[in-house]
Amino acid sequence: MFANHFYNESTRRMVSVFGSIFNDLQVVKKDAAGKVLQKIQVPLGYSPRKKVLARLNEQTSDPKLAIKLPRLAFEISSMDYDPAARVSKHKNFTKVVTGDTLQLHKLGAPAVYKVGFELNIMASTQDEALQLLEQILPMFQPEYTVTIKDIPTLDIKTDTPIILTSIALNDDYEGDLVTRRAIIYTLQFGTRIRYYRGIGKSKQILQTEVDYSENVDPTTHKFEQQSVDGTTTSDGAGGFKEPYTETINFFDTDV
Repeated sequence: MFANHFYNESTRRMVSVFGSIFNDLQVVKKDAAGKVLQKIQVPLGYSPRKKVLARLNEQTSDPKLAIKLPRLAFEISSMDYDPAARVSKHKNFTKVVTGDTLQLHKLGAPAVYKVGFELNIMASTQDEALQLLEQILPMFQPEYTVTIKDIPTLDIKTDTPIILTSIALNDDYEGDLVTRRAIIYTLQFGTRIRYYRGIGKSKQILQTEVDYSENVDPTTHKFEQQSVDGTTTSDGAGGFKEPYTETINFFDTDV
């Protein structure tokens, strides 16, 4: 069952696409008069929230090594099979092998999984947290659709919605002088990932011949024969392109 290794990088690809949505967010610091003092590019990382908070509270003698806020952290929070999105097992994707028009790349239907993502906005002030939140929310109403290149080799692409499902606020600051304050907005998202098997190969059918008969034995009382020849007119995608040769022969059914 698992004799032939394959790895389509489906999860890694979705993680990369999800992270890229939030990769260029900024916060602005102003003085009392509203003058912009500083623009900060907010760092983004794939990491659990607890790990970031643990590092935040670590004591260090070097301020350059201390983790700084604001920052964004995200991770996969759930994965479940989606029976409602099940694709017929008879559905296949094909593409002619480059340099060999008689061979086809062949790929079966994918298994579709519902995947949850958690994005944590972490800031030291409420204003910084709200700046980030208000840049994100207009993008999701409640979904934002991205195009995923599921299998680049076969040029399989899917328009995939990423849906914002919930928002929660967490502020555990209790006012002591040691713990650094972290205001956290946790955003939950849902999307789907299509997992394909490994790409196989098969021979391309370029010639077909069909006999029509009233009897089980097609050699007797054959009244029509239809053939298609596309040996020199392959469209490069596993089918025929115009013009291909189609021949229909009729026979005397009394013979």
